[in-house]
Amino acid sequence: MSDSAPTNPTPTNPAPEESASAVATLEPGPVSQWLNTQGFDHDVLDPDHVGVEQIGVESAVLPIIVAAIKSHGFDYLQCQGGYDEGPGERLVCFYHFIAMAEQVEAMTAGRPHELREVRLKVFLSREGTPSLPSIYGLFRGADWQERETFDMYGIEFEGHPHPKRLLMPEDWKGWPLRKDYVQPDFYEMQDAF
Repeated sequence: MSDSAPTNPTPTNPAPEESASAVATLEPGPVSQWLNTQGFDHDVLDPDHVGVEQIGVESAVLPIIVAAIKSHGFDYLQCQGGYDEGPGERLVCFYHFIAMAEQVEAMTAGRPHELREVRLKVFLSREGTPSLPSIYGLFRGADWQERETFDMYGIEFEGHPHPKRLLMPEDWKGWPLRKDYVQPDFYEMQDAF
């Protein structure tokens, strides 16, 4: 044994302010970088658990950004949905897009191709009536998906052609997937037969 310092010293933990700044600075993904070059304001969010790029947008500019990414090759709305961050917290509406035509073209040609996908998120206050513009005019597949999000969370989609409940009876009170939802003691089906 020698009295010299070890060759592999134990790394020191960064100061709390250093680690906080490292966490606060997220590297924009390829779609976010493209949106920046086009002048679109958005928030860079952490990628999801499998590495899909996530971008936060304001509800007022959602249709504009959706149209932009559609023109950038994201031609398929894989899913749209919502979730509740918790009682008193925000409601979130998300849209997952895929560049499907590129994928089909690559598969047809027998070329390896990595699927391009991106998820947009809109964060809404649960106070009052949360609403945002419908993207039905850009993606017809949003029809029932937006209706389900309305039905379960009470998020209204302005401009949707069929803004009514999808799963629950029309006269159902409340939004069953909100975390502050109180289930009624009973629900009487009238005129069911």
